[in-house]
Amino acid sequence: MAQVESTTERIVAADAETVFDALADYSGTRGRVLPEQYSEYEVREGGDGEGTLVHWKLQATSKRVRDCLLEVTEPSDGELVEKDRNSSMVTTWRVTPAGEGRSRVVVTTTWQGAGDIGGFFEKTFAPKGLARIHDAVLARLAAEVEK
Repeated sequence: MAQVESTTERIVAADAETVFDALADYSGTRGRVLPEQYSEYEVREGGDGEGTLVHWKLQATSKRVRDCLLEVTEPSDGELVEKDRNSSMVTTWRVTPAGEGRSRVVVTTTWQGAGDIGGFFEKTFAPKGLARIHDAVLARLAAEVEK
């Protein structure tokens, strides 16, 4: 099994604290900025950053749907980590200042891929598909916080 990784980033015209708070707001903002690939969104515990337990289904392709149950931690300032209880998938969101009233948001997802020929295709194509989904999340997040 090979590790698969997808990274996406965006500069947002809002300060880092505002952007981080919006990302960590699983009870409000986060549900609003998820694109159509996400369904069955539900906060099961907490709802604001560390200690949140959130569920969703992620339709990565027409045939591939992941049922995700994510535990949220904040290991350092400006960082949210979502660990899926149902798989090896871990998504890390990092928000850092990027100049006056701007911030950089970097989202990285890793997981253990398949080890056969399917693993080759997964490692080749899945990161691009996930990057498109994360780019949509970041665009909607930017629209939300740049109001």
